Amino acid sequence: MEILKIAILIAALGNFLLGIFVYLKDPSKKINRLFGISGIITAIWVFSNFMMGIQQSLFWLKSTSALGSLVPPIAMLWVLELCDKNIKKWGFSLLFVVTIFFFIASYINNLIIANVESVYLGGFEGEKGPLFIFYWIYIFGILAFILYTLISSYYKTEGIKKIQISYVLIGTILYISTVLMVSFILPLFGDFELTALDSPASFFLIIFTALAITRYHLFEVRILLTELLVGVVGVILLIDLLSSRGLSTIALKTGIFIAFGYLGYLLIKSVIIEIQRRQEIEKIDRAKSEFISIASHQLRTPLTAVKGYISMVLEGTYGQIAEKLSKPLENVYQSNERLIRLVNDLLNLSRLDAGKIEFSPEPTSLEEMVSGIIEELRINAEKKGLYMKMIKPSEPLPKIMVDQDKLRQVILNIIDNAIKYTKEGGITLELKKLDEQEEIKVSDTGEGMDEKELDSLFQMFSRATAGTQLYTEGAGLGLYVARQFVEMHGGEIWAESPGKGKGSTFIIQLPIRLDPKSLKEKTKTITKAANNIF
Repeated sequence: MEILKIAILIAALGNFLLGIFVYLKDPSKKINRLFGISGIITAIWVFSNFMMGIQQSLFWLKSTSALGSLVPPIAMLWVLELCDKNIKKWGFSLLFVVTIFFFIASYINNLIIANVESVYLGGFEGEKGPLFIFYWIYIFGILAFILYTLISSYYKTEGIKKIQISYVLIGTILYISTVLMVSFILPLFGDFELTALDSPASFFLIIFTALAITRYHLFEVRILLTELLVGVVGVILLIDLLSSRGLSTIALKTGIFIAFGYLGYLLIKSVIIEIQRRQEIEKIDRAKSEFISIASHQLRTPLTAVKGYISMVLEGTYGQIAEKLSKPLENVYQSNERLIRLVNDLLNLSRLDAGKIEFSPEPTSLEEMVSGIIEELRINAEKKGLYMKMIKPSEPLPKIMVDQDKLRQVILNIIDNAIKYTKEGGITLELKKLDEQEEIKVSDTGEGMDEKELDSLFQMFSRATAGTQLYTEGAGLGLYVARQFVEMHGGEIWAESPGKGKGSTFIIQLPIRLDPKSLKEKTKTITKAANNIF
């Protein structure tokens, strides 16, 4: 029985702290105000159950009934607010009148409770008044309406709101199930020992709702759990202190209680400071992402226009140009191409960050795709005096499900890099079929990389030494985006190099069979990971 009393007291304190916490988090929001009031009233109701077991008086028995009539209607108001539903004025007036009626009736003898012989923790011995059955119809009627509202809203909402409602729904089901079990089902079999758990069961509802109202953010929940842990341990220490005997024991436990309170305060304060710092960083990251997205979109259109006009000038669309202008215009064209590639990388990055990357797999022949890319880039290799050759498998490779645009961008990026960072020799592409995969291997005779560079190669804004020395315009985004795209396909990409001056090899492995549903799940995983990284 003492354990039950401690559980009730902890539930009362927990309800109170959670109500205050959610209210103080943002008092300007109606739902926070309603929840705060609900948490405080629920705490008082739970505490009245505790006092009923301590003093065993008729007053506290009536108080539990009266306060219990307030808890469901206030909970209903914040549930309606959470689900974006309104209550009409006549409905609110009716609810108010009925609630006040049962609140007052609880304190009037022989209406809800009659001829009380004794009071104990969780119940009483005596007769039930004429309004007793109507009181419980009123209570469970509101709870059933809350349950209906949550379930119907759950199936009509999406995103974060759906998560919020699901948490409140879980708490409501746990609360109602516990009340039904300990107050109605077990007593039918003569078991009244757990009846007192009906009020602390409200803690299920209050804590799950607190998680929902704080928008299910990990760091806010950390504050919540830290405060809850400190509060619960503090209550246990206080109860232990109040039950102690002997001056020396009381002095020792008082010192422990004070020290714990101070350390608990420092712990909560440090968590809040850490979270505030993280939130500031998140704000900066969001602003950075928005800027990159907007700037990239704004730059893309004029760059494409510049590319088109320069191309037409070089082709003689506007008439023949002087020989001495051809080389400068070619340089401008190439510089514009680099800018376009950078903007495309930034756009892909912002889409990955926002989780808005589109993924459209279709049956594709890797041999045809790679051959087309080689022909497109061959002129760049020949200008540097480099060879390009392709080693095909003895038998044609089967078609695989890939997003052609994204995989083409990956292969194009790797071959283009190989041409840029190779001074002499050339690039060899090899296609082969493994057991359940197809492999693309791009080998060059370029500058090569050491082990440290290989480890950081596919990270954002990371470039190898050869990249910074031979090609200064790069931003270190292409390979990062390439890895994200390959992993979307359920594949792998990595680089190998025997060392500086000994060339590099990039290897891409893609599964031969991967159903579209699995590809979609891969996309969700990658975009979620990108959100955490960016």
